[in-house]
Amino acid sequence: MTDLSIFYEVSLLLLLATAVGAVGLLLRQPLIVSFIAAGILAGPSGIGLSSGGEHVELLSQMGIAVLLFLVGIKLDVQLVRSLGLVSLCTGLGQVFFTSAFGFLIALAFGLDTIASIYVAVALTFSSTIIIVKLLSDKREIDSLHGRIALGFLIVQDLVVVLAMIVLSTIGIGSQQDAGATDILKVVGAGVVMVGAVGLFVRYLANPVTWMLARAPELLIIFAVCQATLFAAVADFFGLGKELGGLMAGVSLASTPYREAVVARLSPLRDFLLLFFFISLGSHLDLGNIGNDWPAALVFSAFVLIGNPLIVMIIMGFMGYRKRTGFLAGLTVAQISEFSLVFMAMGLSIGHVTPDSVGLVTIVGLITIAASTYMITYSHRLYGVLEPLLYPFERQVTSEPMDESRFPQGGYDVLVFGLGRYGTAVAQRLKKQGMSVLGIDFNPEAVAHWRQLGFAAIYGDASDPEFVGHLPLQSATWAVSAIPYHDIGLTHMDPRIGIMGALRDARFKGNIAVACHRQTDLDVLRKAGADLVLLPFQDAADQAADLLMSTRRPPRFDLPEPGGQKDIPA
Repeated sequence: MTDLSIFYEVSLLLLLATAVGAVGLLLRQPLIVSFIAAGILAGPSGIGLSSGGEHVELLSQMGIAVLLFLVGIKLDVQLVRSLGLVSLCTGLGQVFFTSAFGFLIALAFGLDTIASIYVAVALTFSSTIIIVKLLSDKREIDSLHGRIALGFLIVQDLVVVLAMIVLSTIGIGSQQDAGATDILKVVGAGVVMVGAVGLFVRYLANPVTWMLARAPELLIIFAVCQATLFAAVADFFGLGKELGGLMAGVSLASTPYREAVVARLSPLRDFLLLFFFISLGSHLDLGNIGNDWPAALVFSAFVLIGNPLIVMIIMGFMGYRKRTGFLAGLTVAQISEFSLVFMAMGLSIGHVTPDSVGLVTIVGLITIAASTYMITYSHRLYGVLEPLLYPFERQVTSEPMDESRFPQGGYDVLVFGLGRYGTAVAQRLKKQGMSVLGIDFNPEAVAHWRQLGFAAIYGDASDPEFVGHLPLQSATWAVSAIPYHDIGLTHMDPRIGIMGALRDARFKGNIAVACHRQTDLDVLRKAGADLVLLPFQDAADQAADLLMSTRRPPRFDLPEPGGQKDIPA
């Protein structure tokens, strides 16, 4: 009967999480917010559906192990070397200043020193999952600010690793019955585990994964086994399940199958983390939240405003434009799931109280919900706040789009979007004797174009300030080869944005826009397109013309079965 009641409870929790998640989707909120809200509804402060029993706790711990396994599997040593100075300085600078000011704010609200340290460190972590999802939806993951953001998110992940190692060590020493011998045993076990991971990476990781990769399902089972086994061993020796899961991921980080493992395990991670967030929400006592609201609002304002300001100051000091600093800064305007995991570790050790965990959870709910809209509407928000951001602007910048690096001279055609279609158009225009200037928001695409021998610059074509500096006077055509994408919230068409920016800059030439949907034809023409290009339709028409103009003589009849009649070529 107990098993049946557990099954019923989990089934109802999944139903509740689905319903609350559907409401969250309508409000354009990440599922983290919805799942914590579902936990609050299911907990004692809500309908009392769940009290966060052992079964929920078990699934929660497995979710944390898998989460940290996926963090560890991404921590390739080569990534550290490729971060770049701006990502390293911005990441470390943001962590330092956020933790320092957060600590002072926590002390001002009467938290003790240990709890203040925990809260301050928790405020420094930003959600990689949410940021990558939002930037990917906006097609800005390859933009300059997107790459910088990903760089300092990697730095934050490294800080998470160090913080959890330190936390595990402190937890060992804080146990009342832990003597010097016990601490040495645990430290020795840690050294042995690190050595075992090194040997596994050196001699077994590639052969084992290569053998198991022939059955992808078995490879995934092995990855889950690795995560839970390392977590169990680390917990047995007092290092903590979190650190064990992280080390399990590191053990597979150098294998060629890590991306396949990440892709397959991500849905399982999301499913299991559902129970972690439900467990967190179910432990929130709404009766005590009233006492935490003033502190939660101040901390939330600090994260939403202070973190982006810190990033903008650092990037401005390093020579980046206010626009790039602003867009990158918005990505740190929330705390992450790691903040909650970090606080949960402190609670298990006995360093913080449930009230402190509840405080950080409320801050997480507020900042994640608000920053989702801030990042989604980042360009509109920048347009509103731009007059206030001039203190962060630099006359001489270190960005690829610095005006001093603009190609000199006049150009016949400007091509926005340097993908395959834009490149093909430019190559054919060049054969016709036209001079072409390419513009793209992806630094790698710009570098590739320059390698092909074309003039190209980095820049956001939807930024009127940037478009105003382009050499528009001599150009007779501006071609937009940027595909349309619907980001869900703003339904913003970048092609229409480009046309608006060109007209605002008093561009007198013609505008051609690539279109992949027949339904967009009238919309683009009404928006000001002089010519709408249909890549697939145009290619099909040209293919048909080529087929008709190069018709070959008819072939002879095929030979009868068994015959040996030759067929001329």
